[in-house]
Amino acid sequence: MSRLHRRESDHAAVPAAAYDIDCRRCPRLAQFLDQVLVENPGYFCRPVPPFGDMNARLVIVGLAPGMHGANASGRPFTGDYAGIMLYATLHKFGYANRAQSLSADDGLKLIDARITNAVKCLPPNNKPLPEEIRNCNGYLAAELCTLPDGAAILALGRIAHEATLRALGLGSRAYPFAHGAEHALPRGQGGTARLFDCYHCSRYNTNTRRLTGAMFERVFASIARFRTDAAA
Repeated sequence: MSRLHRRESDHAAVPAAAYDIDCRRCPRLAQFLDQVLVENPGYFCRPVPPFGDMNARLVIVGLAPGMHGANASGRPFTGDYAGIMLYATLHKFGYANRAQSLSADDGLKLIDARITNAVKCLPPNNKPLPEEIRNCNGYLAAELCTLPDGAAILALGRIAHEATLRALGLGSRAYPFAHGAEHALPRGQGGTARLFDCYHCSRYNTNTRRLTGAMFERVFASIARFRTDAAA
């Protein structure tokens, strides 16, 4: 089985409402992917599926695939600079079986966690248009509508935060984005869920120290406390 075929088959466990490998809802993104594929024929260059357990109690929402990272590998934050900090921290807190994500077939597995993106396709200059974020939001909504009780959502950046709220049918005014913020989410029948905000672990944010490793780990420590309390 070829590496590309393996990457395409990885999405088989994802419900159709949450992911469509052939989606071309956004003409600008579809055309851009076609162009990138011509220039990089070995790249995945399709909507990148969620990675991890579809019943996970931790869901991490990023922005969009990176050109030479997730768009190339077919797995979120794999090959991206941002994935260095993310996967090392996931491993440290027990959510991954290894600390590095090198390729889509490297044997890395997530434990009770899933990583997805607000926008599944690579956007030019890493900047999706508002319309493209809205077009993709139905997939995120399908992912989040079945969150188990006691679930935590980690939004990496303001766009991911706002996309998450939209997917849950919640207004952003009542849940303002701020690094380190925590938002209790309304759940039926007395259930609990919480949204955690964090600056995106991008190269720019880490190089400028807007986000440090210690800051990132404090957010994960808050998630751990919430999950402990929710399970009590």
